[in-house]
Amino acid sequence: MVGIISRPGTQEKLEILSADAQYDLACACSTSRDEHRRRTDDGKWIYPVTLPNGGSSVLFKTLTSNVCTNDCKYCPLREQMDVRRVSLVHEETVKVFLDYLNQRKVFGLFLSSGVLGSPDTTMERLNGVARLLRRRHGFKGYIHLKIIPGASDAAVEEAVSLASAVSLNIETPGEKNLAKLSARKNYIRDIIEPIKLISRLTGRGSRYERVKQTTQFIVGAAGEQDAQIVKYMSGLYERLKMHRVYFSAYQRGLGDSSIAGEQAEPINKADILMREHRLYQVDFLIRKYSFTEPDIIFEKNGNLSLAADPKEVWALNHPEFFPLNINTAAKFSLLRVPGLGPISVKRILQQRKHDRIRSIEDVGKTGIRIKKAKKYLTF
Repeated sequence: MVGIISRPGTQEKLEILSADAQYDLACACSTSRDEHRRRTDDGKWIYPVTLPNGGSSVLFKTLTSNVCTNDCKYCPLREQMDVRRVSLVHEETVKVFLDYLNQRKVFGLFLSSGVLGSPDTTMERLNGVARLLRRRHGFKGYIHLKIIPGASDAAVEEAVSLASAVSLNIETPGEKNLAKLSARKNYIRDIIEPIKLISRLTGRGSRYERVKQTTQFIVGAAGEQDAQIVKYMSGLYERLKMHRVYFSAYQRGLGDSSIAGEQAEPINKADILMREHRLYQVDFLIRKYSFTEPDIIFEKNGNLSLAADPKEVWALNHPEFFPLNINTAAKFSLLRVPGLGPISVKRILQQRKHDRIRSIEDVGKTGIRIKKAKKYLTF
């Protein structure tokens, strides 16, 4: 039986839908402490994000509906679950968002939805809200729209034309892993082909080049290895020019008892979150440090080490690369040093133009990370 709320008001529906939206992270959210999602006093979820100019603000995020005809076994909103099902009409979503915007509580909107009817019917609900904001209310700010798996090319292109960013969750690395979680979704047709279409629509020199594309992996639900995720992540960046890839650790107890995420040996919650964190670290190495997929070293079980960060694991496995002379090493090489990041490397390169660096203290504040770098350097 599906629980239905009889004639709920907008506020009541928002409390349900905003809470349910917490399971989707594929927006401009960060892993930094100041950018975690948080609840407002009235129970809604807002999402701090970093703006292109370096400042920060927040998104208002909600589902337009938590009714869903999909069977995703990891999802607490799948069709088989007995949850309170509600939906917002276009005008309700627009009014609430504009109220938040006018109060300067948010700067933009992240809109997602359960699959209500068909993928295209659901996309019309999402696109309809964006259309109202853009054309009737003249809103020129940030809108992130979720692309529903299986949506038509026309629905996808309209979303891209209306949005500042779009996302279609890849969910798993490969169709074999997706088959463990859903019998209804076709990995290539419903997920990969639309992601490729978005890449073409938003590619360099295209009409919608300004629009960013992101995606998300559900980590652990299908029993996949980190090595598989990293392989697919690398391909998304290299071949499809994905703007960002996000990771969401599967939360045990939310899904069907048959999936790997529920059947695995009991794992400390801290380890589950650390696995997610390690994947974000690899993501950063690939995006910011010029690491490639072959550079990433995995344990025998195909997963990343929980005990050490992936950059340090690489360094420990390549003793021939160190120590580096801090006064002569190239930027690429310095970025391989555990404890040195893009900012500290930039400082080193600027500093040594004028004077020789004689000790780690010359680099700046000697925090834990800088002290870690010392054993890999000579002066």
